[in-house]
Amino acid sequence: MKEYQAVILRLTRHQREDEDALTDLLNERSRGGWHPAQLAQDAARLTIIFARDAEPER
Repeated sequence: MKEYQAVILRLTRHQREDEDALTDLLNERSRGGWHPAQLAQDAARLTIIFARDAEPER
């Protein structure tokens, strides 16, 4: 079974700030075992759906 997490990143008009924010977000989620499963973007935001294998219930 998988579990999912949605994250919405608001984009600015400053490319470097957006790159840093996205890099930080991806590194943080990666450390928790999450990987990007789906992306959607419009002019103002980037939506990322992360997925990982769920821990088995005891």
